[in-house]
Amino acid sequence: MIQPFKYCPYCSGSIEYKHIPDDTQLRHVCTQCKSIHYLNPKIVTGVLPIYKEKVLLARRAIDPCKGLWNVPAGYMENGETIEDGAQRELWEEAFAKVENIRPHLIYSIEQINQVYVLFLGDLLGPEFSIGIESLEVKLFSEAEIPWSEIAFTSTAVCIKRYFKHRSTAPTKVFVEKYQSDKKL
Repeated sequence: MIQPFKYCPYCSGSIEYKHIPDDTQLRHVCTQCKSIHYLNPKIVTGVLPIYKEKVLLARRAIDPCKGLWNVPAGYMENGETIEDGAQRELWEEAFAKVENIRPHLIYSIEQINQVYVLFLGDLLGPEFSIGIESLEVKLFSEAEIPWSEIAFTSTAVCIKRYFKHRSTAPTKVFVEKYQSDKKL
């Protein structure tokens, strides 16, 4: 286990990685003030906007995967609901708004301690533009998706599940995890 920090942010005491009573996991514990520092997965939230059988994607202006297409998504902030975070990310990346937001995909990537919670939402209209984290935003039909330019597996899974199940199971919520050897 990589030590995330050597000293306690509360008292500057040394940090040990050890078992604590009544816990099933090893934890980062301050040797001086005994504070337990829990390190948990990051939550990524986003929304796949839908407009007349097309989906809105954003070409990333930032790393990682700068220049590739993505579902508008990002890390959830403290003090917001997961739905609010998804809509905030959509606004930051595409200056777009959706209604009828609904859960679509919960996607775990254990190797990097991330959980993606991606929604579907109905784009309020064809009004959108390049946000502060995007180089380009565009509506794509299923046939137009630039698969070789998709930024993340979570985006590929989200889009593929939407198009495959939009008619037969439009309200189904998919729960999946990253597998490097699995075909989508």
